[in-house]
Formats: sequence, C-alpha cells, structure tokens
Amino acid sequence: MEEGYRDPCPYRIIDDFGGAFAMGAIGGALWHAGKGFKNAPPGIRFRSSLSAIKARAPVMGGNFAAWGGMFSTFDCTLVYLRQKEDPWNAIASGALTGGVLAARGGLSVASRSAFFGGVMLALIEGLSIAINHGIASSSRPQLDHVPDAPIPPPMTMAAPPPQRSQAANDYGQNMGGFSGAPAQHDEELLTT
Repeated sequence: MEEGYRDPCPYRIIDDFGGAFAMGAIGGALWHAGKGFKNAPPGIRFRSSLSAIKARAPVMGGNFAAWGGMFSTFDCTLVYLRQKEDPWNAIASGALTGGVLAARGGLSVASRSAFFGGVMLALIEGLSIAINHGIASSSRPQLDHVPDAPIPPPMTMAAPPPQRSQAANDYGQNMGGFSGAPAQHDEELLTT
C-alpha cells in the first residue's frame, strides 16, 4: 500500500472501529496487567494481573472503538458535505466526537470536551503536516550549495568510427589490403 492511502469512506468507518478496538484492547491489557500486578498481594500477582486483563481490557477496547468509529463517521460525513478531504475535517470531527461522547454530562461538559477534542486533533494534524513536510523537504535534492557551473553541451548519439590498432595497420600494409587504403599493387591492377 502506498503511504497516505486510506480506504474510501463507508469502509473507513468499519476499519477504524476495528483498529481502535484492537489498539484499546492491547493498550488496556498492558495497562491493567501492570496495575493488577502492582496492586495484588505477593502470592497471587500473576493471577490478579490476568484477572484484571480479562475484566478491563475489553472495556477499554470498546471505549476506543466508540471514539474511533464516531470520529470516522463524522469525518466521512464532513468529507461528503464539504466535497474535499483536508485537516479541517479531522479537527471538526474531533470536536464533534468529544462533544457527543460527553453529552450526558451536560452542555458545559460537552462544550469543554468538544473544545479539547478539536485542540487535540489540531495538534495531531499540525504535527502530521510538519513531519510530512520535513520528510518531503529532506528527500528533495538540495541544489543551493552547488556553484553555478556551465552546462555542458548535449551529447550526440552518433558513435565514433571504429579505431584500428597499430598492429592491424601494420598487418594491412604488409599483406596489401587491410589498411583502409588500397595497396600499391592493387592500384596497378585497377588502372590496367
């Protein structure tokens, strides 16, 4: 797959649901494994760690999936409405997702969450643009430090005539023929 490629919009939502769930479940498993190990008595640390993973990792995966799926749904909706795909869609989708997920807390909590969701996505998009710009500028050839040199004339594609070695010339003169010029006795034969 080429870099920067994303699935078309209806499929992107399902892909983001699954990817966000996997990311949340793996991260939740690591987090709750450490937390369960740390908070358990010395004799049952591994069992407590495994129990915490089974109880809490799927919940965290589900929370991530809800956020990722809702974000992707808003992103696809904005792409459809605006008819272009740019960083403003992601920023607005982050704000809408944050606001909708915090709507049960009331208007002030939802507006704060929407603000922070938009700010976080703006930081992520800005960082992504800066990294892509840095990678693109480092891969371009830098010609600023090269002094102005005259441009050589274009090369022609015609091949030079074949060169004969000195041994071939000597052989041709001795044998009376291969030197490129007719030998003397050949000239006499041609004139008579």
